[in-house]
Amino acid sequence: MRLVRLLVPSGDLGTVTGVLDDEGVDYVVTAERSRDGADIVEFPLPGGAVETVLEALRDAGIEDGTYTVVASAETADTERFDELEARYVEGTEEDDSVAHEEVRSKARSLLPDRRSYYVMTVLSAVVATAGLLLDSPAVVIGSMAIAPQVGAAMTGSAGVVLGDRRMMADGIRSLALGLLLAVATATAVGWLLQTGGFFPPALDVSTVEQVGSRVSPGVLSLALGLCAGAAAAFGVATDLPLSLVGVAIAAAVVPAAAAVGIGVVWGLPTVALGAATLLVVNTASIVLAGAATLWYLGYRPEGWREAGLRSALGRRETVILLATTAVLFALFAVPAVAMVEHVRVENSANAVVGETLEGEEYGDLTLRSVSAEFTGLGLLGGEREVSVVVSRPADRSYPRLATDIGRSLERRTGADVAVSVEFEERTEFHSAGGST
Repeated sequence: MRLVRLLVPSGDLGTVTGVLDDEGVDYVVTAERSRDGADIVEFPLPGGAVETVLEALRDAGIEDGTYTVVASAETADTERFDELEARYVEGTEEDDSVAHEEVRSKARSLLPDRRSYYVMTVLSAVVATAGLLLDSPAVVIGSMAIAPQVGAAMTGSAGVVLGDRRMMADGIRSLALGLLLAVATATAVGWLLQTGGFFPPALDVSTVEQVGSRVSPGVLSLALGLCAGAAAAFGVATDLPLSLVGVAIAAAVVPAAAAVGIGVVWGLPTVALGAATLLVVNTASIVLAGAATLWYLGYRPEGWREAGLRSALGRRETVILLATTAVLFALFAVPAVAMVEHVRVENSANAVVGETLEGEEYGDLTLRSVSAEFTGLGLLGGEREVSVVVSRPADRSYPRLATDIGRSLERRTGADVAVSVEFEERTEFHSAGGST
């Protein structure tokens, strides 16, 4: 529930009260002594009714004045408030969305002060780096819980949709600088751990599962960024909680930033490049998905009219839009090609492994998993790797399985693919009725 306070010139008071009466809103009018010819109008509303009532006031010619406050309230006991709740909470006008002004304020409130933002970013990067090197999912999850990137991402998305350039710049700048700081922190922590002898310099960090899973942008990682951005936007635009959404956004960016630093310290440019690509793709997808979701929910820049994009933009805005589109296209070109290639090889690997195991000589094998990974994104001379896990009888060996899968996969994809097969032995138990 919200409590709205408006400072209204006395000449417009009749218009305001008329609109509120038409909307079935109970209100109180108080003369404002600090300003001659002005009154304070105060009225309670369900959260979903704020934008509707404020828009009705604007349509009646009441522009947003110098004093408009929308505050949270616990309860209201007025003559017609139950009717408003029936309309906007339970009835045909049920809506959890909040007013434009509240979206702006809520998004900005998610972004902490600079010192807190950067300190929490450093701490989350330290924890994420330790979690990746220890191959501990629990520690990596802990880094996500303290990462503050949700505020920067949603401030940028809300700024884009509401046409607030300063807000957009603040959010995107904070997000970019925070992630660069996370990469620098991960690099410093990795170097200290390596030089201190905690991890051997010869360690192939790309074989660590928590690191290896973050060096190749794929469809699922893109889906994570898109869903996290959309969920955060829903949270900002409604009364839904944002705590868990913040963890989802951090999951898409913080471990990837830590993986970039690890790749730099261990001298693995393909790991650093792959993780950096994943970081860029997820960051952009979060901001764009958040903006698209807010747009879908009906939030527009102030003064926007549904007259078409071309008529709404001036020459300068058109140039800026085209330039921004070109930059985004350039940034996404390589990651997009890499992602398509990744999906192609992954799908081919699944098909080839399934066909190979259907052969008579491999009839006793059971497939456990198939995973495809790229070093260097598979585009810069890096190797494409496919890992297969199967279970086999304890008394059987299949030395040609990796070779057979590799040859079939290379014929299908036309590319060099390294195939590794891990066997899990299973014991055959025999009984009077046969083997199990």
